[in-house]
Formats: sequence, C-alpha cells, structure tokens
Amino acid sequence: MFDLTGRAALVTGASRGIGRAIAVQLAQRGAAVAINFRQSEEQAKSVLAEIESCGGRAITVQGDVSIPEDAERIVRKTGEAFGQLDILVNNAGFHRDTLILRMSVQDWDEVMAVNLRAVFLCTKAALRLMLRQRWGRIINIGSIAGLAGNAGQANYAAAKAGLIGLTKATAREMGSRGITANLVAPGLVMTELTKGLSQEFVDLAMQRILLGRLGTPEDVAVTVAFLASEEASYITGQVLAVDGGMGL
Repeated sequence: MFDLTGRAALVTGASRGIGRAIAVQLAQRGAAVAINFRQSEEQAKSVLAEIESCGGRAITVQGDVSIPEDAERIVRKTGEAFGQLDILVNNAGFHRDTLILRMSVQDWDEVMAVNLRAVFLCTKAALRLMLRQRWGRIINIGSIAGLAGNAGQANYAAAKAGLIGLTKATAREMGSRGITANLVAPGLVMTELTKGLSQEFVDLAMQRILLGRLGTPEDVAVTVAFLASEEASYITGQVLAVDGGMGL
C-alpha cells in the first residue's frame, strides 16, 4: 500500500520536524528523495544518513525556496539527480508571531515569503517537469491556522489560508494533465518549532483535541505518502486536516 517505488520527490524544509518525517516516510515507501534545507546542513545530512541506512536513495539540496533563483535551482537539481520529479511536498515554513498592532511590515513580508511565495515558486518550477511526464503530485503543508485563524499569527494564518486558494487553483489548472494538488493541514504537532509553547497553551489546545493526544510528525507524513500514491489518484483540490479533531 502507498508504494512509491520508481518515483522521485522533493521535500522542502526537510532537515527537521514534519519535513524530516515526510522525507523518511517517502523514502521508506520507495521514492528517491531530495532533502531541501536552507541552513541546517548537519541536520539534512542526518536525514540523508537515515534514509541511506535503510537502503533508500536521497540527496541534499541547499537553498532558500523563497528566492526565485534558488527555487528553480533546487527543482532543477532534483530533476537532474533522479531523471524525473514526480512528487513535490511544499513543507518549508516559518513563523514570526505577534499581535497585529505590534506586527511590522517585515514580520508580515518574511512570513508570506516562506509560507506562500515559496510554494508558488517551487510549484511553478516543478510543473514544467511534471507536465512532460503527464503525472505529478503537489502536496502543500498548510495549518489549521489557515482554516480558523489564530491570535498572534495573523501573518502565518493569512499565508496558510492563501495556500488553500493556491492549492485549489493548481488543481483546477492541472487536473487534465494528470497532476493532482492537495493540502494537508496539521493541528498541534510537537516539533522543534512548537517546543517553546507554554504548558498553558498546550493544556488549552488539548481540551479541543477529540483524540486526546498531540499530533506527531509521522501522523502528517503518512498522510502525505497516501496523497503521493496511486491510491489517491482521484483526489485533488482537497484540504485534509490532520488535527485529531481539533478543528471541529
């Protein structure tokens, strides 16, 4: 089930957290994986070593996906390394939280660049390869903040909400070409980015999570593997919340 043998994937922001789990999960299911990172080279090499130790095939590709030239280079290197690009997982994320009245234009622009513009740039570059193949999977990692908003995260929530529109537009444009586009919206998943949350915040969130536990990166990763597979060939333009029922 969810066999990805013969497929090639690019996962942005794959050196840690959810991105790392996705890269490992796709590789375990047979895909060759390009591990993109911006600064965390040692962590990216650790992901590479983990994949290779299990007999998988992977490369690391440094670059800032919010920069047009970098995004195009990252996609090009992936295609050159594997001879194809079948799966793009736009996972790279960044947040700079503060209330709207305290939020600077720089806070807004930087979060938009990484969480929304970068997805556009990588998707545009990847589609050129996927269109030749007439097969592809675009999987964007959103957030329940993009569905319901979140106090102190106006920039992040707006970017993730915009990502829903981008995903649906991509699905409409590419459906006839054998390319699907879907979005996975994680809830509260414990990663390095969320370790700094106060216990009070976590306790309040737990009251809303119907399944009674925090999410794991692996919960998200296996959902991505499904959407990347042939089993999900009739699913496109959808938003799939992986939040333990938090958003209900």
